[in-house]
Amino acid sequence: MSGPAPRLVLATHNQGKVRELRELLRGQVPGLDVDTQVVDAGAVDAPDVAETGLTFAENSLLKARAVAEATGLLAIADDSGLAVEVLHGAPGIFSARWAGRHGDDQANLDLLLAQLQDIPDEHRGAAFVCAAALAAPHGDATVREGRLEGRLLREPRGAGGFGYDPVLLPVGETRSCAELSPAEKNAISHRGQAFRALLPEITAALAG
Repeated sequence: MSGPAPRLVLATHNQGKVRELRELLRGQVPGLDVDTQVVDAGAVDAPDVAETGLTFAENSLLKARAVAEATGLLAIADDSGLAVEVLHGAPGIFSARWAGRHGDDQANLDLLLAQLQDIPDEHRGAAFVCAAALAAPHGDATVREGRLEGRLLREPRGAGGFGYDPVLLPVGETRSCAELSPAEKNAISHRGQAFRALLPEITAALAG
């Protein structure tokens, strides 16, 4: 790889997450070139890690620790999903495969709405939850969590975002997450909250 050597790896192949982390870190650590030194898993041949934990925090820690050990770099990982109050926190860690096949957003959304069709609006509380973990090779690990509270709509609204975005109406909003602009969503999102909460540990580790 040309340019400075990588210093931080995000345990994902999702370029949107990488861009978000780079912008969060831009200007925060003297001498850090975020465009070349903050990389995704593929850039350093980091392994894919099975999410075998029982919570978002456990899964994010599993991924961050495994990638840090494999690459010798500081590593960040996150795990996120939708927690519905009347379903006692489900789909939770199974959000991406709620309908049985991983990543089938439409099937997951259809199943969830069918399960909640008789639930009145006042009991449709839900939140997007994200746990983000930072791990050092052979060292400590830290987890921080973010939550975007809201309620579930009865029908999808909006063409933006992905997953359950079209049916979550954030508290204080009149638009679903899928109707918000990317900048508006990032400003309040569960993932943005978790990454920002982890920022002091990230900057301290990189500056050390």
